[in-house]
Amino acid sequence: MPNLIRGLVRLVQGPPIPSKRARHERLSVIFALPTFAADALSSVAYATEAIMLVLLAASINHLPLVVPISFGIAVLLAVVAASYTQTVLAYPNGGGSYIVASENLGSGAGRVAGAALLIGYVLTVSVSEAAAVAAMISAFPELQPLRSHLASAMILGIAIVNLRGLRESGVFFAIPTYLFVLSMLSLVGLGIWRVVTGSIQPMNTVETQHVAATTIVPIGFFMLLKAYSAGCTALTGVEAIANGVPAFRPPEPINAARTLRMLAVISITLFVGTSFLANKLHVIPLHEGTPGYETVLSMIARGLVGKTWFYYVIQAATVVILILAANTAFADFPRLCSFIARDDFLPRQLMNVGDRLVFHWGIVLLTAVSIGLIYAFGGETIRLLPLYAGGVFITFSLSQFGMVAHWRKLGGNLPKMTMNLLGAVATTVVGIVFIVSKFTEGAWMIPVIGAGMMWVFIRIHRHYERHTQQLQLQDFAVPSQRLTTAIVLVPRVHIGTITALNYARSIGLDCRALHVSINPAKTQELKRDWERYNFGIPLVVLESQYRSLVDPIIEYVDETLNENPETWVTVIVPEAVPAKWWHRALHNNAAVPIKLALSQRKRVVITNVRYHLQ
Repeated sequence: MPNLIRGLVRLVQGPPIPSKRARHERLSVIFALPTFAADALSSVAYATEAIMLVLLAASINHLPLVVPISFGIAVLLAVVAASYTQTVLAYPNGGGSYIVASENLGSGAGRVAGAALLIGYVLTVSVSEAAAVAAMISAFPELQPLRSHLASAMILGIAIVNLRGLRESGVFFAIPTYLFVLSMLSLVGLGIWRVVTGSIQPMNTVETQHVAATTIVPIGFFMLLKAYSAGCTALTGVEAIANGVPAFRPPEPINAARTLRMLAVISITLFVGTSFLANKLHVIPLHEGTPGYETVLSMIARGLVGKTWFYYVIQAATVVILILAANTAFADFPRLCSFIARDDFLPRQLMNVGDRLVFHWGIVLLTAVSIGLIYAFGGETIRLLPLYAGGVFITFSLSQFGMVAHWRKLGGNLPKMTMNLLGAVATTVVGIVFIVSKFTEGAWMIPVIGAGMMWVFIRIHRHYERHTQQLQLQDFAVPSQRLTTAIVLVPRVHIGTITALNYARSIGLDCRALHVSINPAKTQELKRDWERYNFGIPLVVLESQYRSLVDPIIEYVDETLNENPETWVTVIVPEAVPAKWWHRALHNNAAVPIKLALSQRKRVVITNVRYHLQ
């Protein structure tokens, strides 16, 4: 069975990569962009729609405000990207918001940033795959009942690709990412050309037939802020590059900063262009789950080119980029977990680098939690977004306030401090508005989940502190030689029993054979064989009143321990190793329940002495 499992793991992950190849597995700019920027680029598919749904709730006549709001978000995106460019250059070892906040604002702020980032990465995976399925449903409505299953299958696929290694995933994702960018740039360019030439035609939807009679209602400032904060989902993913600087080829910070600037330019162009065209085409968004639901991006493509081959290229590219957006989280979540685990706030196993030079336990953890969220929220993007963006803005704010403190420590760089402070204030305000406005829609879970994660961090950290204290070498002295009592469990006399008895003689002077009598006839047979072969080791037979194998053994071990406080007891269990994995189902494995029962006993060692069957 272990060989079968190892074979399946190797099939999924691929052959191991030697440590000396680690430098060659790093990413160039051309492959780093699809690996780390897919999340930010994919937000074009739903950021404009998020703004328009808020405006539509006030009045259909306020939909044109999507354009100035999008320009405002673009400005904030530029500021945040510039701020993270400084972070990349100042912290070339990666870690992003967690490291910046920890070093400049204290460990508590770092943990908050880390928790918010981890929440954000989990939701990146869930939201991206849910949005990908929504784009598929826009083109093929009959897929609606399979929403959650499709999203989960996508997550598993991305996880498998990432388990095979960072460089391999970057190559795998490059073509579809650039296909999305080129197709979207073509769509935006075509739309602007239609606007300039006056050949663009507003879409004749059912909703627009009722707009003429609608009275214009003034929109409040809070509603504008709510729409602005909803559209700020376009900023998600910007921080990913700062967290993954070590994954770039040398010079790491220079290449990471270059990639971040490219990401900002492309994201702003596509986002503002999409909002501009949605306004010119008079697109009216629909809520997910309503009959005839179609994404805003699908409506724009349909309004410009109809349901031609190019429409389906756009939809396919959108689906793929949304699927691949999860890769940003798969690239950064495991690395961030390793940073937090290094500080003893998460299990240390998350620091382990697997055969393919990736943090495989982080990938497995992210996969499991993301799929759980998909099923918990029915795979609907709009239900997940309130959780998504709120945590992201906490991260933005702490990172940029941390950078302000960083520049102050270095003597003060006024232009850089001003830019970071401006970004910190803006993201803080937007984050507060987002959480307040979306509080009843699910944003209330952000502080609850965050507080829960902080509690987990503290508990894990305390455990490691106590563990370290208990293992300290204080007043060290060479321990005196202690007696070892070896107890061999004997179900019956065979070659495996002989092997176990010989091992017992090699480790202790006090050797005993122990048999638990459940079947009196077999017990008598065992006694006769024992006298016949004369092993020279006393045989102890225990009666089991309730046919339990474990309880009599536990009682006998406890009695042996009480005989001498200086004694160590080694319980030796003969174990058959079958020739084929499926043969294991045909053999009793008494070692497992015995190990579990004795695991909390001090001065007790359980040893399996294996004998191999042909």
